[in-house]
Amino acid sequence: MKNFFGKKYDKGNPFVDGSENKGDETETMTEEIKEQDNEIVEETQQETPVEDVQQEEVVESETDKLKADFDNLNNQYLRLAADFDNYRKRQEQEREALLKYGKQECMKKIIEVVDNFDRAVQSVEKIDNVEKMKETFFVLNKQLIDSLTKLGLEQIECVGQKFDPNLHEAVMQTPTEEYEEDTIINELQKGYKLGDKVLRASMVNVAVKQ
Repeated sequence: MKNFFGKKYDKGNPFVDGSENKGDETETMTEEIKEQDNEIVEETQQETPVEDVQQEEVVESETDKLKADFDNLNNQYLRLAADFDNYRKRQEQEREALLKYGKQECMKKIIEVVDNFDRAVQSVEKIDNVEKMKETFFVLNKQLIDSLTKLGLEQIECVGQKFDPNLHEAVMQTPTEEYEEDTIINELQKGYKLGDKVLRASMVNVAVKQ
């Protein structure tokens, strides 16, 4: 009877010591928690390699893309460098050819004037008329100027113009009321330019206030 009632009323009787049952329940819960932890660890161990593989594939893909972009840019750079080098060589050849053949054309024009000077020198001894010599000289001078003009040489205008330091060189200054200040009074040496480039500035006398 004691055992029967004891087993029957131990669970619900607060006065009965249930430490033995509590220990069993605690061990059971602990084992269940361990099993759940082991399952989580196993799932994590199974999932982690897959994620690592995916990440490695992404990294490899990005690396391959960057390498391809780098190779493409490097090839473009090499092509541009080669094109620029060829362009530089062509420009150098064209510049040398321009200087060479430009000089030839210039010399051809000057030779014609030199020929006429030679003829004039030969005929000077036979000319007694001073006016005839002057006329010959003027003709030669005009021919020379015309030949240089065809080559692009241009005389810089001076007298009556405003002084321009880019075109003129003031070697004299004359105080006067007849001209406005900085006006060129006279030309002491002619200046020339070839296209937009000044070959020699004109030497001039400039008016200043008294």
